[in-house]
Amino acid sequence: MILHMSSLFLRTLREDPVDADVPSHRLLVRAGFVRRTSPGIYAWLPLGLRVLRNVERIVREEMDRIGAQELIFPALLPREPYEQTGRWSEYGDNVFRLKDRKGADYLLGPTHEEMFTLAVKDMFSSYKDLPLALYQIQTKYRDEVRPRAGVLRGREFVMKDSYSFNVDAAGLDAAYQAHRDAYVRIFDRLGFDYVIVQATSGAMGGSRSEEFLATAENGEDTYVRTVDGSYAANVEAVTVPQAPPVDYADIPAAHVEDTPDTPTIETLVSVANVRHPRADGRQWTAADTLKNVIVMLALPDGTREPLAIGLPGDRDVDLKRLEAQVAPAAVEAFEEKDFAAYPRLVKGYIGPGGLGEQGTSAIRYLLDPRVAVGSAWVTGANEPGRHVFDLVYGRDFEADGTIQAAEIRDGDDAPDGSGPLVAARGIEMGHIFQLGTKYAEALDLKVLDQHGKLVTVTMGSYGVGVSRAVGCVAEGNHDDAGLIWPRELSPVDVHIVATGKDEAVHAKAEQIASALDAQGISSIVDDRWQASPGVKFKDAELIGVPTIVVVGKGLAAGVIEIKDRRSGERREVPVDQIVTAVVAEVRSV
Repeated sequence: MILHMSSLFLRTLREDPVDADVPSHRLLVRAGFVRRTSPGIYAWLPLGLRVLRNVERIVREEMDRIGAQELIFPALLPREPYEQTGRWSEYGDNVFRLKDRKGADYLLGPTHEEMFTLAVKDMFSSYKDLPLALYQIQTKYRDEVRPRAGVLRGREFVMKDSYSFNVDAAGLDAAYQAHRDAYVRIFDRLGFDYVIVQATSGAMGGSRSEEFLATAENGEDTYVRTVDGSYAANVEAVTVPQAPPVDYADIPAAHVEDTPDTPTIETLVSVANVRHPRADGRQWTAADTLKNVIVMLALPDGTREPLAIGLPGDRDVDLKRLEAQVAPAAVEAFEEKDFAAYPRLVKGYIGPGGLGEQGTSAIRYLLDPRVAVGSAWVTGANEPGRHVFDLVYGRDFEADGTIQAAEIRDGDDAPDGSGPLVAARGIEMGHIFQLGTKYAEALDLKVLDQHGKLVTVTMGSYGVGVSRAVGCVAEGNHDDAGLIWPRELSPVDVHIVATGKDEAVHAKAEQIASALDAQGISSIVDDRWQASPGVKFKDAELIGVPTIVVVGKGLAAGVIEIKDRRSGERREVPVDQIVTAVVAEVRSV
């Protein structure tokens, strides 16, 4: 395959697009790989499509290697299967919904568990048909509230989703491990640094769940791990152990004190140290206070329910951790109209006593597990300018349970005791789940086992962000000049630059391209007569093909330059050896 810059459907840009906020977005647009058509939706131009197809090829090869079979479902899906699993309402506004001319409801598929489950139900009925693994590489749709970062977070995206079907948990374990091993090979081949972390299943359901995160400083996912790497988890999946009970025999009775103008933890600590010093001489700190955060949960059926979260005052609620705990409900701010509906809640001075007794009017109250039974706190007295001191959990107030919603920080202990945690950021590239029987039960997927008894099939679900991978690789492989593609993903193998207007130079460039093509090496030839050498060099570096061949003034001296785009190293090669040298370089990796 030989592409020519003079006829290629490509326009490179010197300026960054105004809506681009991450390197991959800027460079993929500037290099002419993608083009924005509307917020969160991109057209794949010829060079970008070649990279996308290379990602698909790698994914397909590794899925085929574990015996998974490829098929493809439509993106336009009927409402009924999603009603059966409850996800028609659970997805809320995150899916695109539409009606046909007869008024029937459809959605653009965000994921296809239901379709795979029903297909297997229709075709298989015996344990002899299992184990089975099916996959597709297909366009998905999600109505993102804030599409951003180019192809990393769009409304339309290409995804590989696969599903395993087994008769028992042991079979699911084996299928899960096979997919996990395949994912390691996929991400090793894609050419970026990544970590495997424990994760939550969210709306997908199921038990065991892991994410493959590409390490990136501007990634939207936060994960934590120990220095030795023995523990790693998405922050949503970190489980803080329940603090053990403490003895409160010597703690005096709770007492309410005046704390004027203290609606924040910082102002409360300052006033408490001045007006109500501790008996033991130690200074009050934020960790001595009990912060009570009120949010409103928007449930899939349209109802709204308040939720109160109690946590040490030196911590904040992590919205992503909270959302993972309350899914499929959405978390909304507790607004002035909500305070008006619950007049016993005094903004800035909320304490457990203002949440009501158990019953229809009570606000559900969940505590961070760091709050131990017997521990004493300073917290709101539900009166303006007043707080209660020495309020003991288990003696003076109760809660409806615990919730894993407080922020996780650098230095926190790992849940497994393996050491302090270090936080980092990443981009989710793959997610694997042990779904169990959630979808099989909802859709009645059963087979006869070896004893002739009907058993519910157990399932696994495994996703890779194929189009996101293009952006992710670009995030980790670029410099100030442009993209630097790994060899397996590059749109072509070689970028040949013919400089100047000497016909002999252009003829030699074409000759080299033809000779490489005969050996299966693809190339772009920059044959533009009107473009200056500087423009051609800038475009070659922006496009990022790993091997650049420069045919120019050196031709008269019998040499041609090879540049390694990754290392920047240059070397001159005799003209009669150039094809052999380029082939060796391309095939060395």
